Amino acid sequence: MNLLFNPLCIVVLLFLLRYSCGGMIVPYNHVISILKANNIVITGVLHVGAHECEEMEFYNYIGIPAEQIIWIEAISTKVLQAQSKGIPNVYNAVITDQDDEDVAFNLANNDQSSSVLEFGTHSIEHPDVIYVGKLHTKSITVNTFFERNNIDAGKYDFWNFDIQGAELMALKGAVKYLPSVKVVYLEVNVNELYKDCALLDEIDLFLLQYSFIRVTSEITQFGWGDALYINSNFILSQGTSDNER
Repeated sequence: MNLLFNPLCIVVLLFLLRYSCGGMIVPYNHVISILKANNIVITGVLHVGAHECEEMEFYNYIGIPAEQIIWIEAISTKVLQAQSKGIPNVYNAVITDQDDEDVAFNLANNDQSSSVLEFGTHSIEHPDVIYVGKLHTKSITVNTFFERNNIDAGKYDFWNFDIQGAELMALKGAVKYLPSVKVVYLEVNVNELYKDCALLDEIDLFLLQYSFIRVTSEITQFGWGDALYINSNFILSQGTSDNER
């Protein structure tokens, strides 16, 4: 049997790639082809859920220098690690839909599964991943983050949110600047991996209110994946959608 083309092996490989090194699971070349097909030129990136800034290579490849990327990460040690590597614009914050709310941010033993939400089916799908502590801090919205840090939000037109079930919360706290964004890339769930997390259909409906359509997605057998949305006001070619890849 050729393991390279075994669907189960491919799913496991996607899982290992995400949980060992992080990053985007929609293939880079596919994201690039969608951007090119619609003549979308990105000027800057807002990345919430930085982890170890694994996507830097991709952003640089599409022409975005490090200085035009904003990274937000909830775990302070990850922020310090990134800063020690010389990565600019790395901020420590917990993004939700509320400002200055007391939150108990759950810390996972693999770091990447850490979330403001409790585990749901995640404990079944990935039983080796557990919460090992809590970070008590204050939340902030994307809207307020830009304003308090005197950042021109209009320069950052590619948003990537990878915050373990809290993506819709982050979007709800970002509606002031969402209309000027060209592309939104999200980690998504079709099962409730985190308790009360928004599911893919809910995110689709919310973003549709702001003219975003989902043009591609990659969903694993574990019930999570990634999805790419484009602001239809910037779409030139309607033939790029391959929803439910």
